[in-house]
Amino acid sequence: MTWADFYLICFLVGFTLSFISVLSGAFHIHFPGLHHVHAMHGAGDVHGSMLNFPTITAFLAWFGGVGYLLSRFSGVWLWLAFCLALVAGVTGSAIVFGFLFKVLLAHEQPLNALDYEMVGVLGRVSSFIREGGTGEIAFSQAGIRRSAPARSDDRNAIPKSADVIVTRYEKGIAYVRRWEDLSPDPDLADSTGTVPRS
Repeated sequence: MTWADFYLICFLVGFTLSFISVLSGAFHIHFPGLHHVHAMHGAGDVHGSMLNFPTITAFLAWFGGVGYLLSRFSGVWLWLAFCLALVAGVTGSAIVFGFLFKVLLAHEQPLNALDYEMVGVLGRVSSFIREGGTGEIAFSQAGIRRSAPARSDDRNAIPKSADVIVTRYEKGIAYVRRWEDLSPDPDLADSTGTVPRS
């Protein structure tokens, strides 16, 4: 095997894996074994390390492509061609890493389960909760206005527009109590300003 063959194999492997990765992400095509690779070297790893699936494939493609061109079509000394191919590979992977980190993942934040905890959420009844029945509440969570089916925790009716607090959340249903029933001061719900308004 010559150096040109080695560089060509590196280029073909890097380019092919990059192409498959783009296809699987853009068109949701699932290739055998690729899901496991993404699970190990997914987008979350980009924040912590430059060694991840996209940058490794970019390195192989650039390293192999430049190395092949230099070894096949120029009279550059063997080790100089190898060093230039390494520089090209590192540069290519750095460009891909920079694009992923600064553009695609610039606004990514780790999910915090506490931000989506339903118990203790303040809301407002948007659809009347009849006695022993189900209605609906509206609330704000993680900066987004949401709604959920709701039942009265004490099985009493709760009128529309009443301020409520979620006491438990089971099987997609919020069990709520009226805010004034839990608050020692009935006017507190209006003074806090934390209850979302319809």
